[in-house]
Amino acid sequence: MKRIALAFAACIAVPAAGAAQSSGSPAPTFAKDVAPIFQDKCQDCHRPGAMAPMSLLTYQDTRPWARAIKARVAAREMPPWHLDPTIGIRHFSNDRSLTPQQIDTIVKWVDAGAPPGNPKDLPAPRVFPAGDQWQLADKFGKPDLVVTSPTYKVPAAGPDAWLVPVVDTGLTEDRWVRAIETRPSLAGRRVVHHADTFLIQDEDPDALDLAGKKENIPPGGLHLSEWSIGKFGEIFRESTGKLMKAGSKIRFDLHYHSVGEAISDQIEIAFYFYPKGVTPKYRVYMAAWGPSGGERELDIPPGEVVVNHGYFPLRSAARLENFQPHMHMRGKAAAMEAIYPDGRTEMLSYVDRFDFNWQNNYIYADDAAPVLPKGTVVHVTAWHDNSSANRNNPDPTQWVGFGSRSTDEMFHTWVNVTLLSDEDYQRIVDERAKARQRTGQQ
Repeated sequence: MKRIALAFAACIAVPAAGAAQSSGSPAPTFAKDVAPIFQDKCQDCHRPGAMAPMSLLTYQDTRPWARAIKARVAAREMPPWHLDPTIGIRHFSNDRSLTPQQIDTIVKWVDAGAPPGNPKDLPAPRVFPAGDQWQLADKFGKPDLVVTSPTYKVPAAGPDAWLVPVVDTGLTEDRWVRAIETRPSLAGRRVVHHADTFLIQDEDPDALDLAGKKENIPPGGLHLSEWSIGKFGEIFRESTGKLMKAGSKIRFDLHYHSVGEAISDQIEIAFYFYPKGVTPKYRVYMAAWGPSGGERELDIPPGEVVVNHGYFPLRSAARLENFQPHMHMRGKAAAMEAIYPDGRTEMLSYVDRFDFNWQNNYIYADDAAPVLPKGTVVHVTAWHDNSSANRNNPDPTQWVGFGSRSTDEMFHTWVNVTLLSDEDYQRIVDERAKARQRTGQQ
């Protein structure tokens, strides 16, 4: 985040209005052309009290940063969306990247002197939930259950802290979850690196063995959700959900860091349930797919770029709902590929510019989520760059292995997996083929 703020702080004055407008077409204006883009793609973070270093709500807020905005947008560094847009699946339900047309509009607006335009052209301002309100309340109403971690006081200075408290859910009956939201306290958001949550309950190990290796049955429970920069929760597709059983417990996995003043924090996780008696057709499981040899075997010598692979054969047909690679400061790139039973390969997603400052979760659109037949091998790949070419690298002379500190390394991909019957798999494949025929797609 410091690097983001410094880049914006380096901005300089923009040219006078109209200076770069050589054609006869009118220059884009903030009110008519730029403000709608900022509302759609930028203001979730760029507003008072949010994580970004400046507000982009109004022209007055935006104008001093115009030149820096142009530079970051043209370089595709903002908004943070690090997938290669030319490879693999291209439709996502949470895509916050800018289209080429939107980038062109912002660049032309700055080159024309960042004209404000007619205030009558401004869209109605967005209304954001207060920082102490649940982000999903507008969609789902009041949470059905909130589980809170113990309070932890982060000192003004000191080493990073990792806490793993376990809290009872208080559930006396099984419930199906359709959405989850995690949040630190308002003050605590400055000191929380990440807040993962796991579900501890009785399970059938065979039912959770997604890829024949029992990699999805960690001793600390099933992964539920997390809070980190760029992610606050999960919404499950229609007819899918996660199962919380009576007597279940939540294990928090919390990483705190000091910021120069003592701050107390509690983590809350909110659950939005399906109505009682409603059972979704499909249960969603969270897989953590990483190197086949295990994360703890990561071996990254100084000055080198190291590649690791993981292979996971699906024991049944499945739909993959998202792709969220997780690495630390040496993380460079990550990919997920399908190797089909007939030998064909298909690149599903490739993050070519991994940035540890943003833990992006790429959620596939409903009609684009990969649907894979039984026996497909999911191949995940990670590249770690421990050289001086990596601007995030704190010390390219040091060997790096697995660990929880940001200066250590990890590699796994969080993927929500929905297991399908062979009949449902074929039905979805046929429906998509018919849809392509109707639209003239191949």
